Amino acid sequence: MTASTLAADVLTYPQTRKENVVDTLHGVRIADPYRWLEDDNSEETKAWVKAQNEVTFGYLEKLPRREEIQKRLKELWNYERVGMPFERGGRWFYSHNSGLQNQSVLVTAKSLEDKQSKVLLDPNKMSADGTTSLTDYEPSEDGKLIAYGVSEAGSDWTTIRVRDIATGLDLDDVVKWVKFSGVSWLKDGSGFFYSRYDEPMPGAALTAKNEFHKLCFHKLGTPQGEDKVVYERKDEPKWGFGGSVTEDGDYLIIQVWLGTEPKNRVFYKGIAPDAPVVELLHDNDARYEFIDNVGPVFYFRTDLGASCFRVIAIDVRQPERKNWRIVVPEMPNVLLEDVSSVGGQLICVYLRDASTAVNCFDMDGKFIRGVQLPGIGTAVGFRGRREDKHAFFTFSSFIHPATIYQYTIQNGEWAVWHKPRLGFDDTLYETKQVFFTSKDGTKVPMFIVHKKGIQLDGSNPTLLYGYGGFSINLTPGFSVSRAVWLEMGGVFAMPNLRGGGEYGREWHLAGVKLGKQNVFDDFIAAAEWLIANKYTTSAKLAIQGGSNGGLLVGACMTQRPDLYAAALPAVGVLDMLRFEKFTIGWGWKSDYGTVENGLEFKVLLGYSPYHNLKPGTRYPATLVTTSDHDDRVVPAHSFKFAARLQENQAKGSPPTLIRIETSAGHGAGTALNKTIEKVADEWAFLVKVLGMKKD
Repeated sequence: MTASTLAADVLTYPQTRKENVVDTLHGVRIADPYRWLEDDNSEETKAWVKAQNEVTFGYLEKLPRREEIQKRLKELWNYERVGMPFERGGRWFYSHNSGLQNQSVLVTAKSLEDKQSKVLLDPNKMSADGTTSLTDYEPSEDGKLIAYGVSEAGSDWTTIRVRDIATGLDLDDVVKWVKFSGVSWLKDGSGFFYSRYDEPMPGAALTAKNEFHKLCFHKLGTPQGEDKVVYERKDEPKWGFGGSVTEDGDYLIIQVWLGTEPKNRVFYKGIAPDAPVVELLHDNDARYEFIDNVGPVFYFRTDLGASCFRVIAIDVRQPERKNWRIVVPEMPNVLLEDVSSVGGQLICVYLRDASTAVNCFDMDGKFIRGVQLPGIGTAVGFRGRREDKHAFFTFSSFIHPATIYQYTIQNGEWAVWHKPRLGFDDTLYETKQVFFTSKDGTKVPMFIVHKKGIQLDGSNPTLLYGYGGFSINLTPGFSVSRAVWLEMGGVFAMPNLRGGGEYGREWHLAGVKLGKQNVFDDFIAAAEWLIANKYTTSAKLAIQGGSNGGLLVGACMTQRPDLYAAALPAVGVLDMLRFEKFTIGWGWKSDYGTVENGLEFKVLLGYSPYHNLKPGTRYPATLVTTSDHDDRVVPAHSFKFAARLQENQAKGSPPTLIRIETSAGHGAGTALNKTIEKVADEWAFLVKVLGMKKD
């Protein structure tokens, strides 16, 4: 596919009205001609969305291999998927999807061998179009009731209901306006703790700022209006709270967070309603994740004095720091990613160069054994209770779908509990890890997956995917969409950029605020390495990322438009001067900084994708994707970026389109049929842009 061929696709984009809106920040005048698109409720914005979708789908529907790709995605996705099982009150619970169900269902059984499992919750029957999803569920201790949260159309807002497991009928309890919350029952099943915001003003639910979080207790059989506020801070509008009851039922642990800041506070109280809240860890100086308690001794995973984390124990009767005890020390350059307490052991899950390793210790920190995993990949799970004799974990890689294993605590042995069966031949592909040098000399790892025996002659269509933010780790994992990309002859590359958490706190902090450009430099260096090592060329290279990864793609395509043929920014944060004005956007300042700070403003303006589009530039072929119910990264980011991109794209250059999904949100809970359609559109778009030939 040549540039002239792409240019032959003459597209007439909708005319997007410009208005004279100018802000002055730190003495700099900033034009924002498309601000009116921030009002997603206006008739003008709705008409713009409709007009853009008509152009986009008119283009996508004519792509020659779209139907073929969609058919293959359906075939490969049509396999049984099962979640890790867990037990409450003598009953087992796990998620299940027969293959092409839009949403997985929750089933329950009397034993793991019971073939007569019962569907307990089926979100597919809760809406006609499959866009209602389960966000959370938690059975009561006796296994008689289950509290479950549902989301409509992908929104972060959740409504909690309670179901009688024996009858399958819901009780009268309904708890609304829940967000960023779990559910934690009292041991006697009389009620549960949850977190919520006040009900937003009419029409503002998807855009208004989220402030004044509350930790509440709902007593069964009473209306929500009578729920007790267990903890709130009217003097701290941006603090958030999560409450969880300890396994022994003696304490309520209150995690206190501030946006996505990689630090938190931890308070606790006795379980009695009138017990006072004790501010155990109130300095906000590190990350503290509660693991378990043995009576008054609380165990935490923390990066206090340990960039890659360690386990400490605090006796709440003697909480002074001089009395804290290191249980499992830090391993330098190896991230302690997760710790669980099961069967009297601490199971520590590590990341070594972004692949999983597992070690087990007793509660005093004495090493017991290392767990021999099935291979190099990603292990997740090992959850359970103190008396459990087994735990479950999943193991997956780029070419192996998640298999569930039952792990025996006493001897460290494991056996397959569920192995998926699907029509993907993993023997045809290989994965390697390389290390490349970024602009400032930092060594950065990258996974590369492709068919065995490919020629390194620059001819391979390559998809470079990244994230690089919020201490989130990118690890090997199976994806049906990527499997189809590999079958189509594509190369998949995934670097572990700074800003992520793969090497601990310092790796994360090297890619935030004034150092955010390091993330983009890493991604650009990854692209240049793939080209220099003849995996691909600029004409065969596409970049992809979602959310913060959408920002990554937007920044890199505006900084180096010559380096890639195609860009797929999904639900991206693309206006860096106004992100903190919507929903939970203010919570991202710990990574991005704020326009209120003069130095941070200068950096934000320097890379904000919306503000760095330049007239007459030849940008890569771009398919922006977003959703009308995204209340995490509001769709205005994508709307404004797409409008300005279409305005500035040089004449005769590749297409710049925006695909706006209806009745969907930021990604979680998206109906499978919508996911398949979106991926088919993206891969068909890349087939044309990259000139991919059918094998």
